[in-house]
Amino acid sequence: MRPFPRLHLITDTRPGREPLAVVEAALAVAGPHLAVQVRVEDGATDREAYELAVRVRALCAEARATCLVNDRLHIALAVGADGGHVGALDLPVDAARRVLGPYAILGATAREPVTAKAAVDAGASYLGVGPAYATTTKDGLPPPIGVEGVAAVAGAVDVPVIAIAGVTAERIPELRAAGAHGVAVIGALSQAPDPAKATKELAEALR
Repeated sequence: MRPFPRLHLITDTRPGREPLAVVEAALAVAGPHLAVQVRVEDGATDREAYELAVRVRALCAEARATCLVNDRLHIALAVGADGGHVGALDLPVDAARRVLGPYAILGATAREPVTAKAAVDAGASYLGVGPAYATTTKDGLPPPIGVEGVAAVAGAVDVPVIAIAGVTAERIPELRAAGAHGVAVIGALSQAPDPAKATKELAEALR
């Protein structure tokens, strides 16, 4: 089994963004060391999500990278993704595990040790933990938990912890010191003038 990636890219499908171009740039740099999580806006249709996921899955397969789908697990199955990720308002983790089967990668969102342990007990393969810092990429998020919050979760579970929200290359050392296995980014790449260069900087900070 290949090592679980430390760098996770979540697609940004907001107006004006170019998710496929960003995915291609990141894969060209990080290849098999990258996980790409296909996430679409809530108002996107299943057909739109499927068409994006098909293309991302193909790019990931060529680069031997990991492909995950956020929330819409039926699309993860339909495109043959490596797994999926569920948030607090998505399917419960145990139900998501039944949908994906016993061997798929399944991520779950957590922000404190009790819910983190419950998610792992229910079948989560890894945890997306945050928001680590303040971010404007997604609306309606709870207050940031900070490095201390990430450390509390990382110390409570034995699966990889992926810190998310407001992550930059400069912040990675303190997150890794807190026990985070890796990081998930959206704006750090989708808003970067040079996504390939930004990917390289993030990957180097994670080494």
